[in-house]
Amino acid sequence: MRQFRPDCQGQGGAQAKGRMRMFQFFKKKPDLEKTGLELTAMTDGRCIPLEEVNDPVFSGKALGDGIAIVPEDCVIAAPCDGTVSMLAETLHAFGMTRDDGLELMVHIGIDTVALKGEGFEALVSQGDQVKKGEPLIRFDAAVMEKKGIDMTTMLILLNPGQYQFKTLAGGQQVKKNVDTVIECSR
Repeated sequence: MRQFRPDCQGQGGAQAKGRMRMFQFFKKKPDLEKTGLELTAMTDGRCIPLEEVNDPVFSGKALGDGIAIVPEDCVIAAPCDGTVSMLAETLHAFGMTRDDGLELMVHIGIDTVALKGEGFEALVSQGDQVKKGEPLIRFDAAVMEKKGIDMTTMLILLNPGQYQFKTLAGGQQVKKNVDTVIECSR
């Protein structure tokens, strides 16, 4: 009886390779949560599709695809482990890069760049390594309300072409660092 060797060219080798592929089909697929390929809610609130954001730059996905959350909390947390690759001088936005190369941006509020940092407090610095759920920026809800600012906060994938991803359906309540809002895979 012939034994299967991966370098076999004959009929027996091809049949054995076919059997090997068949068994690959039954292997358990990697769990996204266990491989860290999910992005969690960066704040408590109601998740909405980007198309519903009251800003054409975000609703038109000019910067990339993602989700938005109408926040019920004043602390914005890291949606994943990674490096704070950008922290806007006005503290209204930050960028992160995961170890696998995924780049994302969190933009806090609509037209908040005009506040020039008023009402925002950075809890980290650019270049910091952060863990999922770690508080990164705090905003003053009273200042935002007084100025009539829409605090809808966007989570944007900046290099989505390199990943397959699925976003959470809009209208759902989400909890910071608990609920997955985007699942990514390569």
